[in-house]
Amino acid sequence: MQFTASQISTLINGKVEGNPEALVTRIAKIEEGVPQSITFLGNMKYESFLYTTEASVVIIGDDHELKHPVQATLIRVKDPYSALSVLMEQYEKVKFKKVGIEEPSYIDVTAIVSDDCYFGRFSSIGKNSRIGSGCEIHPQVYIGDNVSIDEGTILHAGVKIYDDCVIGRNCILHANVVVGSDGFGFAPQENGEYKKVPQTGNVIIEDNVEIGSQTVIDRASIGSTIIRSGVKLDNLIQVAHNVEIGENTVIAAQTGISGSTKLGKGCLIGGQVGLVGHIEIANGVKINAQSGVAKSVKEEGIAITGSPAFGFKNAIRSYSVFKKLPDIESRIEKLEDKTNQKKDA
Repeated sequence: MQFTASQISTLINGKVEGNPEALVTRIAKIEEGVPQSITFLGNMKYESFLYTTEASVVIIGDDHELKHPVQATLIRVKDPYSALSVLMEQYEKVKFKKVGIEEPSYIDVTAIVSDDCYFGRFSSIGKNSRIGSGCEIHPQVYIGDNVSIDEGTILHAGVKIYDDCVIGRNCILHANVVVGSDGFGFAPQENGEYKKVPQTGNVIIEDNVEIGSQTVIDRASIGSTIIRSGVKLDNLIQVAHNVEIGENTVIAAQTGISGSTKLGKGCLIGGQVGLVGHIEIANGVKINAQSGVAKSVKEEGIAITGSPAFGFKNAIRSYSVFKKLPDIESRIEKLEDKTNQKKDA
């Protein structure tokens, strides 16, 4: 990557203060800035480094008032953190963009593949699958039959996409994600054994979804497991069969969502949350880490916590009482002693 401060300012809708031709070749933390690097100040905790950094360019807020002179060229923006994310996205495209087909790799003759895609070593694409323009299929990726992947999507090393699944545009699936594995469906028999129920559906992932490493999304038993546009899933998440996750919902690591549960739009779910099957979570609900959700949440925008989970405010009040229980017990015992003494007298 090699850009001038002026070019970067145009990219992030900023205003340059200083040398517009200052050259940038890398991104650095503000406390580790070196010549020809760009950094940002988004947290005032690090403000002192603004005046000592050796970075050539610093992105700062448009309302930030300087306390001392600075050596770096400044680019003022409304939101430094968001501006940096735009810059880093562009940096990643330039630095890590790969093209061509590496050998050995396998593309079935019936597959439809755009000419500008990248295929890494030992990748495999099955019958009648379609890969859109600009996709990156990294080494050891397996794509089954009748799979559709839209333009600009990136599948990192070791991703597995089972038959009939659909993935939208500009998605990112990190290493070892599995999409379309069998749902956990077994029918109990009279003799105590379990008979496997065939999982005949698929998984649909809409546009601009990002999925962390080793997350698993099971295919539906009938119909589709659906991940709506803009969803962000962390590492090590289990999404069971026929689950539906609403637009722009964010889920942290080690969460498990049981079958046929539906999550609304814009939910925020902490790490290690467990949700039982066949429930519905309303739009905008926040679920605290390590909560266990055993019933539907119908009120939009509320926060819940605990196991079983209930309203966050009530949980805080309950906890404040819970902490006092030993003291309350001691006081009750003293009152009982006094009462007994009076009776004895």
